[in-house]
Amino acid sequence: MGRTTNGLIKSRIATATVRAYRFVVEGATDGTCVEATGATTTLIGISAEVDTPVGDRVSVQQGGNVAEILYGGTIARGDYLTSDAQGRAIATTTTGNRYGGIAEVSGVVGDIGTATVALGIL
Repeated sequence: MGRTTNGLIKSRIATATVRAYRFVVEGATDGTCVEATGATTTLIGISAEVDTPVGDRVSVQQGGNVAEILYGGTIARGDYLTSDAQGRAIATTTTGNRYGGIAEVSGVVGDIGTATVALGIL
């Protein structure tokens, strides 16, 4: 049984290397993306399970998916997740932070956990 469910997946062009299981944001031009770099960036989804070099297409898992994501800190099931400086998931409760998912499983830095992709601002 898989750990993910597929809903909306959009293909975008990587304008910088996008590593697997990272939060991503819009790139500088339409149809592009880069890794997220912090909790206040507008997240658009989670990159798929392969690293993507510049110029190649990235599968971005968006709203409604249960997606795998790399944890960048200690996460408890049910935490709102935002991005650290490397696009990894970290827990947030800070007003004004953007979130890109809700943790499905608990874990620690370096774990690949799962999250329901849900985009918003606290």
